[in-house]
Amino acid sequence: MLNRNAEALFWVGRYIERAENHARLIDVHYHVQHDHDFTSEEYRWLRLVDALGARTDYLQQFETFTEKDVLSFITLDRGYANSLFSCVSQARNNLRTLREKLPDELWDILNSFYLWLGERHADDILEDSPHTFYRKIKEHAAMFQGVQQSVMLRDNTWHFIESGRYLERAENTVRILQSAILAISKDHEPPYPYLLAVLKSVSGFQIFRQIYADDVSVGHILEFLLTNERFPRSVYFAFELMIEHLTGTEMDESEMLISNEKMIRQASKLRAELACLEDDDLSLVAIDVLLDDVFKGCRKLGTAMTHTFFRLKEATA
Repeated sequence: MLNRNAEALFWVGRYIERAENHARLIDVHYHVQHDHDFTSEEYRWLRLVDALGARTDYLQQFETFTEKDVLSFITLDRGYANSLFSCVSQARNNLRTLREKLPDELWDILNSFYLWLGERHADDILEDSPHTFYRKIKEHAAMFQGVQQSVMLRDNTWHFIESGRYLERAENTVRILQSAILAISKDHEPPYPYLLAVLKSVSGFQIFRQIYADDVSVGHILEFLLTNERFPRSVYFAFELMIEHLTGTEMDESEMLISNEKMIRQASKLRAELACLEDDDLSLVAIDVLLDDVFKGCRKLGTAMTHTFFRLKEATA
């Protein structure tokens, strides 16, 4: 079960979640763009590429940043390892090696997702509206995760997929927030439109209003996205679920059991640090350092998973 199979399962969870979160990040960009009149079209698309950390890869193919080129690159490009198509393709390749161990429905849904996305072109993204296109991406990912929740046996196979999914979710929620905070800093704009866009991108706006009503503040938005214990896309919730799945993983070797316990402690430390945040920590002045620390913690946890279970070179992150 361990090594290659565990690694494949872990990255199925990560890649599906990554594809969905990239679609959500693009959605943030469109929400903010709708509310602001940017003087430079190239700048607003450059910012989206930078939010994904893809500028170097992008500039190997394109000289300028335009809507069509950027969306085509980050969505459909087959040479860029973190495009939506590449994420779905890599998830499919990993799942294919485990078809006999997993329910057939998972393969059918993921293969259908892959074939649908592989037939799309840049004009398809813009023909109706990018919002509609990326909503379909999210729906495909949600269908896969829904079937996974409904039919999978709760064993190590399940725990490895879910561990990958929630680690990726924590990391990407932080990445979406970093993108918004960077935009606020560079554009010298009021922070609320950007942070409200983040809430909408993670489907959290209505739930946020249920909790905080009309008391919309930077601190409350950051508190909700980072430390809420009940919202499934908060960073705290993601760590909570990852700890649950690491705890549920059954180990045969004492050495791996000890390493797994160390990872549980590492994830628990990140969760505890979020639980102990004060109001001053959730301000625009302090949030950059906090987000950077959490992001590094996610990367460190991913590396620990690799050394404990896979003992192979970690896949593209």
